[in-house]
Amino acid sequence: MPIISVTIGVALLLVLMMAFKLNAFLSLIIVSLAVGILEGMTPIKAVESIEAGLGGTLGHLTMIIILGAVLGKLMTDSGGAQRIATTLINAFGEKRVQLAAVITAAVVGIALFFETGVVVLIPLVFTIATAARVPVLYLGMPVIAALITMHGFVPPHPGPTAVANVFGANIGLTMILGIIIAIPAFILAGPVYTKLFKKESLDIEIPKGLFNPKKFKEEELPKFGISLFTALLPVILIALQAIVEIFAPESAIAPVTDFIGNANIALLISVIVAIFTFGLNLGKKMPEIMQSLSESVSGIGMILLIIAAGGAFKQVLIDSHIDKYISDLMAGSNLSPLLLTWLIAAILRIAVGSATVAGMTAAGIAAPLVASTGASPELMVLAAGAGSVTFSHVNDAGFWIYKEYFNLTIGKTIKTWSIMVTIISLVGLAGVLILDMFI
Repeated sequence: MPIISVTIGVALLLVLMMAFKLNAFLSLIIVSLAVGILEGMTPIKAVESIEAGLGGTLGHLTMIIILGAVLGKLMTDSGGAQRIATTLINAFGEKRVQLAAVITAAVVGIALFFETGVVVLIPLVFTIATAARVPVLYLGMPVIAALITMHGFVPPHPGPTAVANVFGANIGLTMILGIIIAIPAFILAGPVYTKLFKKESLDIEIPKGLFNPKKFKEEELPKFGISLFTALLPVILIALQAIVEIFAPESAIAPVTDFIGNANIALLISVIVAIFTFGLNLGKKMPEIMQSLSESVSGIGMILLIIAAGGAFKQVLIDSHIDKYISDLMAGSNLSPLLLTWLIAAILRIAVGSATVAGMTAAGIAAPLVASTGASPELMVLAAGAGSVTFSHVNDAGFWIYKEYFNLTIGKTIKTWSIMVTIISLVGLAGVLILDMFI
């Protein structure tokens, strides 16, 4: 039975990654090959299916992921992120410093990968917490909550963008719905959750070497308005396309918004703008700007490979016709396809640690349900995203990044980080199910 092949494949994935500590890319390729052969494909046919999945996924996503990384790096190296953070915090004042930190992280988190956002913002958190005389985690937890939520729910981040490709979802609509769900998720998991702790329990000893980040002089920084505009430009362009598509699909401007709102073009335009706003306008020379570009690309190679391998697994499931079996199996089921997608992603996230692997594998298994049940592909993307950020523990790199930056014990990391991301996951699921009533 096809379901047995999928079960064996997922079990093999868990064994390879958990017991043998094999890299996620290699694990997914091996599992894809095994599932294809179990389903009656010849080894050569299985390899061809894997090649098609790799090429198809990378062909669609490479430009988005690379340009997103470049935009984030230019914003970091220019001091644009520092300008956004300090301006918002000064505007809100010390009494509302937590709210300012959350807004900063949400805005910056749209353009920056989670790991990059941590590197950029956590040293600022240390500085601001010391100056405002508040516990470090009082600011740190909401900042981390906003960063991980945007990373998991909102395109053009790699995970949700790749999953949107699998489900055939509209990127612009997914982004708008993702932001709608993300806001209550990171507010409840960040500022609200921190209120359950005694303030003294949120204080930490700042790790040595992390308190003196590169600080730009005032005259070196780009202006706040242009920094914010550049950071949000891809969001503005993609959202504009989605709005026109929904409310005025036959209008004269629709072909224009379809072009500039394409995620690839929106990011390309944003990077070109950023070369001026975060580079040339600040007196930087083109070789220096291109150095930032080169450095940004070098850090995302493995992310691209894992996403491509997830696409290969999806293609094997399609080519071996498991998708039709799953569609028939769910035809008479009362279980919500959104809940099922969330559940698959959540189980895989807890088991293997990688949010990308969890989201892509869940999408590959659940993709047929869009056609067979009529579920919104955009909400299916967000259900997979919500499941993929649930209870993170010692098998997740994000767990250790958080633990080491905040100098915490494993117990305290679980109490803060692991519970925090689980709240985000559950609120995300609730948001998806509520939106499903209206879409």
